[in-house]
Amino acid sequence: MRQFLYRYLPLTVLAAVLGLVVLWSMLAPVKGRSHQLLLAFPPGVTVSGMAVPGEIRLTRGVQDVLLLRNSDRVPIVFGPLKIAPGRDVRLPFSDEGVFEYVCPPVLGKVVRVRVVTAPGPGWARLVWRLGSLRQWVRYLPLRSPQD
Repeated sequence: MRQFLYRYLPLTVLAAVLGLVVLWSMLAPVKGRSHQLLLAFPPGVTVSGMAVPGEIRLTRGVQDVLLLRNSDRVPIVFGPLKIAPGRDVRLPFSDEGVFEYVCPPVLGKVVRVRVVTAPGPGWARLVWRLGSLRQWVRYLPLRSPQD
């Protein structure tokens, strides 16, 4: 019996830690540092059609303001808005749903903003956290080796 415990102890500890992480993800309250999510248009984005995400997910009550930042030298059109160079615009969202905005610098020329409600405790919160992690990893800023 003792040999069995020593043999599978690391695997048992790993499974217990993983179970605790999943339990925490399901029950811990959802809160964000800021209600804003930054969508930055870097210099040269209008010429190249760079990697600006085509879909953005916001959560009501957690992160429900889209901050648009134009770092380019020319104005950028985002739906009905025309954002001057070097300016920021905040778009608050209070209703859930999918909102589409025409944006020529984006590869598909359309940005979809998906607004969801904050999930309650349980599996919905775990799925929400995994979706947030997926979006964060998917749209990490690309940096060249020289940076």
